[in-house]
Amino acid sequence: MQAIVNFLPLAAFMLAYRLGGIYVATAVLMGAMVALALVDYLRFRRVSPLHALSTVLVLVFGGATLALHDPRFLKVKPTLLLWLMGLAFLGSQWIGAQPLAQRLMEPALTSPVQFTRQQWLRVNLVWVAAYLLLGGLNLYVANVASEQTWVYFKGFGLTIALVALGVGQAFWLQRRAAP
Repeated sequence: MQAIVNFLPLAAFMLAYRLGGIYVATAVLMGAMVALALVDYLRFRRVSPLHALSTVLVLVFGGATLALHDPRFLKVKPTLLLWLMGLAFLGSQWIGAQPLAQRLMEPALTSPVQFTRQQWLRVNLVWVAAYLLLGGLNLYVANVASEQTWVYFKGFGLTIALVALGVGQAFWLQRRAAP
């Protein structure tokens, strides 16, 4: 259920883009992100760090897009978020008892995985590389493709790539789980 709620701002952005263009979609995204943070707070009495960061970035870059009437600001936001997440994964190798990949993936597995710290660090680096690559790819698409192509890439391409990475890694890890 929470995963569906998390995708509502993106769905609202896509629909608003189709109906009203990039500036209407930007305003809708900004409102939807604030609403998502509020829902998180009302349900859990806290806002996840990822939602808070994403909301702040949407408000700052969406606000610049609307104020300056220039969608380039909004187009940079996914890259910044992805690169910041890549840095967080990279930094987690030295901060905390476990790298972020381990903290996120282990609870999703049905059987415990007997991985060494070195193996988890390698899994973590896959996420770092993926975030850096997808951030760079977003910049490339934003700069060479049409606005509509970028919107669909942001809405579908990045989402599918990250879901595929998570599901693929979960299956790969599960195959190595203890019997």
